[in-house]
Amino acid sequence: MNDEKNCNRNRNHQANATGGAVYGLGLVGAAIYFISHAATFWLGVLGFLKALVWPAILVYELLKMLGA
Repeated sequence: MNDEKNCNRNRNHQANATGGAVYGLGLVGAAIYFISHAATFWLGVLGFLKALVWPAILVYELLKMLGA
């Protein structure tokens, strides 16, 4: 029975790793985009902070557009 629990735990861990990789690539891409369009140092810092939360902004805007 313990082997079955360990097997299920390993499968769940592997599925979550894929989402982390996609988020990581999105974070790097968003950071490059926002920082490259920044005119000043502080706008670059703001761009990096935006890159950290871009998925939340995306979902918020999508739900707002759908009227949910």
